[in-house]
Amino acid sequence: MLDLLIIMLERVGTIVAVAFILTRFRFFKQLIHQDTLTRRQTVNAILFFGAFGIIGTYFGVAFSTGTLHFNSVSMNLAGDEAIANSRVIGIVVAGLLGGWRLGLGAGLIAGLHRMTLGGFTAFSCGLSTILSGVLASYFYKKGKTVHPVMAFLIGAFAEAMQMGLILVLAKPFSESWALVQTIGLPMIVANGVGTAIFLLIVYNVLADQDRATALQAQKTLRIANQTLAHLRKGMTPQTSEEVCRILYRELSPSAVAMTDQHEILAHVGVASDHHRAHSPIQTHITKEVLKHGGRVVADDGAIHCIRDGCPLGAAVIAPLKCREEVVGTLKLYYPSEKAITDVTIELIDGLSSLLSDQLEIAAAGQAHELAKDAEIKALQAQISPHFFFNSLNVIISLIRTDPDQARQLLTSLSKFLRQNVEGTTAARVTLEQELAHVQAYLQIEQARFVDKLTVGLDVDPSLLSRLIPPLTLQPIVENAIKHGIADMASGSVVTVSIRLEAEETVITVRDNGKGITEERVPLLGQEPVASETGTGMGLYNVHRRLVMTFGEEAGLRFLAPDGKGTIVRFSIPGVKKEEVHT
Repeated sequence: MLDLLIIMLERVGTIVAVAFILTRFRFFKQLIHQDTLTRRQTVNAILFFGAFGIIGTYFGVAFSTGTLHFNSVSMNLAGDEAIANSRVIGIVVAGLLGGWRLGLGAGLIAGLHRMTLGGFTAFSCGLSTILSGVLASYFYKKGKTVHPVMAFLIGAFAEAMQMGLILVLAKPFSESWALVQTIGLPMIVANGVGTAIFLLIVYNVLADQDRATALQAQKTLRIANQTLAHLRKGMTPQTSEEVCRILYRELSPSAVAMTDQHEILAHVGVASDHHRAHSPIQTHITKEVLKHGGRVVADDGAIHCIRDGCPLGAAVIAPLKCREEVVGTLKLYYPSEKAITDVTIELIDGLSSLLSDQLEIAAAGQAHELAKDAEIKALQAQISPHFFFNSLNVIISLIRTDPDQARQLLTSLSKFLRQNVEGTTAARVTLEQELAHVQAYLQIEQARFVDKLTVGLDVDPSLLSRLIPPLTLQPIVENAIKHGIADMASGSVVTVSIRLEAEETVITVRDNGKGITEERVPLLGQEPVASETGTGMGLYNVHRRLVMTFGEEAGLRFLAPDGKGTIVRFSIPGVKKEEVHT
């Protein structure tokens, strides 16, 4: 009995090898990770485990109850022969991992095969094989693993059930009893251990694979997070060197390099003494990648370094694309081609796609900024005719009543328009320039209002160097005069305030006119609001430029304090020391 136990446990080594091989099959991974298999996957699994059960039969030993000797298993057993085997392991594992379909299917294949071999236990052993698959499937639970101790007990119980069926069904009973006494306990222990080891190996190997995949994904995400900040600025020698350093640190190749379509942008790692940035691309294989857009693996001969004794023995060269156009290459160098595994190539392909996506994001961001600048320029350009026509109306009204003053105002208008044109070509101007612009405008407006318009200035001189979009303040003052105080007979006041509040420069224009209704307050600045005296385009443009320049919080804010005039304010965030007291 001890000798048989040793033999059976030795055969468990075969089970270990099969279990390891099994983890390489795709359908088996799907069997572990999916609750439901397709029909094809189910058939493949049944055939595999059924074949595994048959192999377990042939790896057993034939026992003769007449001679009490063990022999090799043949295609046809003698009448007094039975088989001590590990067939039940594959069938039990099928039921535990796949449920009743796999357990029953594999059991039928292995069980019917056992019946064809003959021997006085042919029927009982075949039937017990089928029942073992059904028994194991009872313990199957979707999405849950089976503990090795439970697997041992199930495998041992399945084998004990086979011994019981042999005693009940196999004839003569004396031979059945002699057989069970000899092989019963060794087979129960060996098949229980084999079932437990089988599942333990499967779970551990697949867990290691999942762990390696997770680590690879974590590394890729870490690389993506680190490189995005650099490639957002585009693919330049500076950003390329930072990206190469990140890849060199994370992946530990011999060297990492990036090129554009004409030259090396960066090279980090060994051989950096002669693989230098700003050197032209020399290797034919890199030019082929740039031309055809496909990844290649190059050995020492293909690299063809101009320096004798270069330590770079092999490289993976992958294209970098932006909008489907190859704009450069990513090159990872290794000591030899043997160091480049399939996992390495797959990772580099992923990094190539990742960096290409980041370059596309950078290009899209740059295009957005250009469009944003173009829109700001267009909005600024709309201010000039808006004020121009209003000013002409004032001058036309003075030509009849005061020609000399009209000439002076035309001179002022000429100076004003010159500043206006300069403003439309500038991205930012100082608050001091904006105030000068407003004062030029007020010289024209005060000629119309004569003595009934008073302008007050409450300005912190230290803030006059702050920068804002040009032609921002004048339209607000114009709106206060045109819509706020135009109908007042006397005592009209417009106040411009520039103060520092909580590290923000707050600009406020206030009038004491008729005010605005509460219903119109939320609309002003957010969209053009037509009225009897205008379209609201001026304030809308100012609001849009402030928001596009400084953000949503910098936009125009309107207040109507109990019908006593109107307050318009906006803020410039983040006062910088160099912009104060200059």
